Amino acid sequence: MTYSRQVILSMPVSTKPVLSTSVLSSAIASSVTVSKPRVAVVLMNLGTPDAPTPAAVRKFLKQFLSDQRVIEIPRLLWAIILNLFVLPFRPKRVAKAYASIWQDGDSPMRLILQQQVDLLAERLQQRFAHVDVRVLPAMSYGAPSTYGALDQIRQAGIEHVIVLPLFPQYSATSTGAAIDAVNQWTSKQRDMLSICVIKDYYQHPLLIKALAQTVREYQQEHGQPDKLLMSFHGIPKPYADKGDPYPERCHVTARLVAQALGLTDEQWAISFQSRFGKQEWVKPYTSDLLQQWAAEGVRDIQVISPAFSADCLETLEELALENQHIFLQAGGKSYHYIPALNAHPVHLDMMEALTAPLIEGFLNSGIVSGTEPVHCAAQTSSPDL
Repeated sequence: MTYSRQVILSMPVSTKPVLSTSVLSSAIASSVTVSKPRVAVVLMNLGTPDAPTPAAVRKFLKQFLSDQRVIEIPRLLWAIILNLFVLPFRPKRVAKAYASIWQDGDSPMRLILQQQVDLLAERLQQRFAHVDVRVLPAMSYGAPSTYGALDQIRQAGIEHVIVLPLFPQYSATSTGAAIDAVNQWTSKQRDMLSICVIKDYYQHPLLIKALAQTVREYQQEHGQPDKLLMSFHGIPKPYADKGDPYPERCHVTARLVAQALGLTDEQWAISFQSRFGKQEWVKPYTSDLLQQWAAEGVRDIQVISPAFSADCLETLEELALENQHIFLQAGGKSYHYIPALNAHPVHLDMMEALTAPLIEGFLNSGIVSGTEPVHCAAQTSSPDL
């Protein structure tokens, strides 16, 4: 746009000249800014206590077990059960289990999530050098909270967000709860963010590749077992009966991993762990299958849990230790747990493959902007009066 230097702007009743259009042009030039595009990625996991103490575990369990996505018993009845029969007793026992896996002064899940955040941020910042990409950790329950992560994004002036719940197989009890946490924060905002949520990735080629590669790497060092068990976190059977697709997705993941490894049906099996309460859960139960295998003469097994993106209480204590004891006590001879994907390079490849196209989509849409101005070169001539 050009301005004629012949035009003088003045008030009709005044004889005092005001700024000429060249001065306005200088002022405009000095204030024009180019915003660096900004996008945030939030990696979410379920949650963990702040400390391996009964008080911290009680606080965590109260939040977790009060979520109706997790426990669908009528609210009043469950409140009585939770406060009179669960919270007074369970935290002390669970705290001891957490204490047995606590590493470097923190929960393994939280430490691994931060590693995943740092490594993904490095990859995305290298890939999108012209974009301010922020990657943040969040938990559905406990710290770092979902509200805290989204508040940070809001305060940074970022409006476009990708949320990746790190649950490979969607379930209302996990991914659904994570999305609820995001929506609850959003419902309190007058100016909403543009948020894209990745539902799940249970059959993504890089997930299958990562799982199969971790098995091969482990077996190169420890040898091949009689059987490979893929143990997934369970959910109550009525949840699946009502339409939760989680068990079906678990079966798809397990089958694809077995195919990638070239296993016959006799060399592997699927099971479900972490039952809570007396309600029937999806089967077969991991503990029952281990006892059955030992009774049938299976002596050497390896176990992997494709439902967990990071090692945590359910893998390091329940799966690696408790279930090992069950198998060996039933007559088994060798039981080995294969660690979760954690910060494995192929796992990070998958996270990048899931998020990068969405960042590109935001950028290609032309709607992404930032708030930190990069000032254009300004004219510095004196104003014409």
